[in-house]
Amino acid sequence: MALIDVVKWEANTKELVHKFPSNDLRIGTQLVVYNGQTAFFVKGGKVLDEFGAGTHTLKSENIPLLNKLINIPFGGDSPFQAEVWFVNKLAVMDTKWGTPVPIQLEDPKYGIIVPVRSFGQYGLRIADPRVFLDSLVGNMSSFTIDKVDSYFKGKMMSFFANLISDKLTKDNISVLNINSHLVELSQYVEQSLADEFLKYGLVFENFHIMSINVPEDDPSFKKLKEAKELQAQLKINGRDVYQMSRSFDVMDKAAANEGGGNFVGMGMGLGAGANLGTQLGAMMGAQTSTQQPMAPPPLPQSAQFYVAVNGQQQGPFDMNVLSSYISNGQITRDTLVWKQGMPSWAQASTVPELAQMFGACPPPLPPM
Repeated sequence: MALIDVVKWEANTKELVHKFPSNDLRIGTQLVVYNGQTAFFVKGGKVLDEFGAGTHTLKSENIPLLNKLINIPFGGDSPFQAEVWFVNKLAVMDTKWGTPVPIQLEDPKYGIIVPVRSFGQYGLRIADPRVFLDSLVGNMSSFTIDKVDSYFKGKMMSFFANLISDKLTKDNISVLNINSHLVELSQYVEQSLADEFLKYGLVFENFHIMSINVPEDDPSFKKLKEAKELQAQLKINGRDVYQMSRSFDVMDKAAANEGGGNFVGMGMGLGAGANLGTQLGAMMGAQTSTQQPMAPPPLPQSAQFYVAVNGQQQGPFDMNVLSSYISNGQITRDTLVWKQGMPSWAQASTVPELAQMFGACPPPLPPM
């Protein structure tokens, strides 16, 4: 094979390492190393002399380590055998990445686990060519960015899931708001992965998370949105008001389930109403004592009545609760009621305080 006069490599955007296809060299050969490249002489699998950008005429003086190994004679065009490896140090900026399967993330605000997918791109640059050559390339004649991506993909995705989860927890970021934090999340992942990649002589260039998304129809995502809406209600109305609203819902359901004259359901509804009245009074009193420490004492409570339901007494209930159940027909004119001071039970329509509440209701039809 003819001796080589010029050794060089026209790099491309995807190839990181290239082995020159011949090792038949001679003293006096021109070694051309372009900007963004580093060239190495390798003998017996050992990385020896290193050359930066420029044109180098090979002499025994500028390949001292190789010269010691193979005893190249001085002068003349002495032939020798050695491999020449080129390393491309230019950044490759358009490497795509994505999560092959959804990542399970727990929302730090609402404690709900949702599956998320993510994708983006990053750039890589070889910062330490010798470390990269020693740790990854071995005896391969070429090493592309695709091989780096394949090699690091599993490791990077494993780190990515943990890093995103840690960042969300640390900054209390909900998955629902995650896309408004992509820039800081990208910087956090890049900085956190830097040391791991530097072990192989690599550095990140512009790691970007372009999207983190959850399927809109996923049940856990729907549950997460419901939790957010609930929190918004609590924030706007206050927890006590929200609890009152829930109590009203219970009363409405009890009334809806009573079914024609089922006074057991009415009793449950009345009991809920009484409890609600008690809670309301306690909350209003607490608010008054907290916000207005010098406020006058509360007005005297209205009369408390007991109501006969299926032969059993229920109550006592205040006038507001009784008015509600008279309006929806759960207490009729003939319902027996009693309060302190009355000699005996009496029909509701005969009690002055209650009789006026039946004014808009017609009396029972006479028997046919």
